[in-house]
Amino acid sequence: MKNIVFKTHIQPHLLAVLTFLVVVVLFFHPYFFGGKVLSQHDILQWEGAAHELIEFRKQTGEEGLWANSMFSGMPAYLINVEWSNQPIMWLQKLIGVGLPHPIRIIFFSCLSFYIALLCFRVRSSLAMAGALAFAFSSFMMIGLGAGHNARIAAIGLMPLVLGGIHLTLSGKRLLGMALTATALALHIRFNHLQITYYLVLVVTIYGLIQLYAAVKEGKIKDFMINGSLLIVSALLALGTFFGIFSATYEYSQYSMRGKSELVSQGQEASEGLEKDYAFQYSNGIFEPLTLFIPNFFGGSSQQALSKNSNLAKALRDNGLSSVQIQQQIEAVPTYWGDQPLTAPYYAGAIVVFLFVLGILFVEKKYTLWAIIVVALGIALSWGSNFETFNYFMFDYFPGYNKFRSVTFALCMALLLMPLLGFMGLERLLSQPFGKENQKKLFIALGITGGFALLAMLLAGMGSYRGAIDARLGNLPEWFMQALRDDRKSLLRTDAFRSLVFIALVAGVIWVYFKGKLQEKWAMVLIVVLTTADVALVSNRYLNEKSFGKDPSREFFAATDADLLIKKDPSPHYRVLNLQNPWNDARTSYHHHSLGGYHGAKIRRYQDLISSCIDNELQELISNYSSGNTSFASYGVLNMLNAKYLLTGSSSNSVVRNPSALGNAWLVAEVQKVNNPNEELAALCQVSTEKVAVVDQSKFQLANQYSDSGQVMLTSYKPNQLEYAAELAGNSLVVFSEIYYEKGWKAYIDNQEAPIHRVNYVLRALEVPSGKHEIRFEFVPEVYETGNAIMMASSWLLLLLLLGAIGLEIKKVL
Repeated sequence: MKNIVFKTHIQPHLLAVLTFLVVVVLFFHPYFFGGKVLSQHDILQWEGAAHELIEFRKQTGEEGLWANSMFSGMPAYLINVEWSNQPIMWLQKLIGVGLPHPIRIIFFSCLSFYIALLCFRVRSSLAMAGALAFAFSSFMMIGLGAGHNARIAAIGLMPLVLGGIHLTLSGKRLLGMALTATALALHIRFNHLQITYYLVLVVTIYGLIQLYAAVKEGKIKDFMINGSLLIVSALLALGTFFGIFSATYEYSQYSMRGKSELVSQGQEASEGLEKDYAFQYSNGIFEPLTLFIPNFFGGSSQQALSKNSNLAKALRDNGLSSVQIQQQIEAVPTYWGDQPLTAPYYAGAIVVFLFVLGILFVEKKYTLWAIIVVALGIALSWGSNFETFNYFMFDYFPGYNKFRSVTFALCMALLLMPLLGFMGLERLLSQPFGKENQKKLFIALGITGGFALLAMLLAGMGSYRGAIDARLGNLPEWFMQALRDDRKSLLRTDAFRSLVFIALVAGVIWVYFKGKLQEKWAMVLIVVLTTADVALVSNRYLNEKSFGKDPSREFFAATDADLLIKKDPSPHYRVLNLQNPWNDARTSYHHHSLGGYHGAKIRRYQDLISSCIDNELQELISNYSSGNTSFASYGVLNMLNAKYLLTGSSSNSVVRNPSALGNAWLVAEVQKVNNPNEELAALCQVSTEKVAVVDQSKFQLANQYSDSGQVMLTSYKPNQLEYAAELAGNSLVVFSEIYYEKGWKAYIDNQEAPIHRVNYVLRALEVPSGKHEIRFEFVPEVYETGNAIMMASSWLLLLLLLGAIGLEIKKVL
């Protein structure tokens, strides 16, 4: 009995897990055999942003909750906060089977898709092939290489959610509920709401089609029961995420994703991102063809060419040395579409072939779902190139205007194409290979293979001129012509490549049905071909060059400039790195920075950058270049306590600002305005050392205050600041700290005092004459409440999962 159970129920799955492990180890071999780690740009930036919070947690066991190291201070919810959903963290580590982060993301993506295909009644061997095709697509590897770990992990768990939902609607209620709740909890824990939004769209379309089918088949009662159980599962999963979601939602109202308080003349205040920003990365109408032919649009913005390429030959003909030629061809803008920066998202030629096959073989309700989702994903990825649809979505769909990089919507297509494709192959292999099925196989081969052949034959008709060409400078015509010839060659070569893979897998199916190939070897060949198809393309964008011995140590190594600044004994001051300040979190690793790297900074701070700081920086650079080294006129930089400016890495590149106003100062005069527009305009003009600007529609202050006395910072923590004040009269103390009403509380001599917002972004307190102790504490209610709900929900979910698994094991035994 035990032997039968092992062979029929356990062995195939152990083989699948082992296969996933082997493929992962081989693909990421520089880590396992070379002692190297992935060099991920965004993760390095995250480390810089999170460093102070992580160190504070290590030293105190507390959560900092407020990140002073970026953009002069912002909530830490989207940077680094630990919550009380430990059981979900344990499950996450369990499905990663001890693999290192972020490599384990690819492994559990395989596992997720494998289980999903099993739920849709696809045999283990085909599920294995589908899982590898999904997890090793270039979409996943390009994202991983860039450091978009949360996005890739969230996408990797989408299939598991679909598997749980389908299992529940198919009548496996307890196991389906447990799987849905667990998968959704794991998915949302990565807190990538844009991907969750796409998942909701996928599930909604599936649910509506299943509802229609249930009505048509007279099974509406079962559907309503199963649907109710899924709602319970979703609520339980959301409970494990409640605190994170609540904090993210609360902060989003004040971030760049929220409603602007600035009003243009004759217009209402806008909400969400600006359209130009949201749709900056939009696929051209024909760019989704890279799902089938990876180099259809030339490849990536920076792609290596061979020594035998047209460009290499042209460079050689024009007298460049072999060293110069190698340097030139290592990172060539072969991409000729309209996006500023990109790499092709490839689903796999075999996957596209099987997707067409699935349309011909799978039941209509699943086929309709897949076609709608794939079409929707592609349409959303077109962004500004399909304005009628996407601007409607942006303006009217709840929450959609909070997201950018709409090309990520292709994850919907990359999810449903292999799902339907391998369901279709399962249906084909489960039926007699009669004339009708042979005809369908040839139709799928003719459509996909025919398109690849047509692309090869018509490749010479393209212009191969792209928007990126204008940014290359005044390169000679012979250079550009050689580059365009290479773009044409890349398309033709990859079209032939796709044709070969389609023909090979179709050949395997044909030979198997003709009885000339055993089933087990047919399955092995399908797994190998499918994996090779996607992995070889992914290897173009994530390979040995993507790894380094210790990129983090090298990136964050303290420079002479950093070491010089760190000699300052003050506990809290700020540094402004003039080298790309608003896209740099390396400075945040060592110092409290005015700049940073984050897509959801506080909106008012972004307003301040756009309206005041950028202008001051231009003026500062111009004046400094002409020998004017006075900082007295830069009121906004000074009020933010920009004590040091960095122009490079040497000690000579450190510029000290003697006019920085410090941690706190007293003002004599208050300039009152009536709205945010007036407040920002006035701030850019006043002397912030003497005057505070206040929006009197929100905060009530006197006109004059005593400016005799001093306020000194005596204790610093990310979530708590203490000051000693000695004042000669009733004073208005302005602090170089960002105002954020959801969580900051102020105390004067242990008595809570109201915090006023002045100078558009700063905190201020009215403090009476005399000696006082002042304390700011960041104690957000959303963290305290959210933690309690998350802990209870996580343990309930774990109990549900263990119970469901226990009952399934009991049935098998």
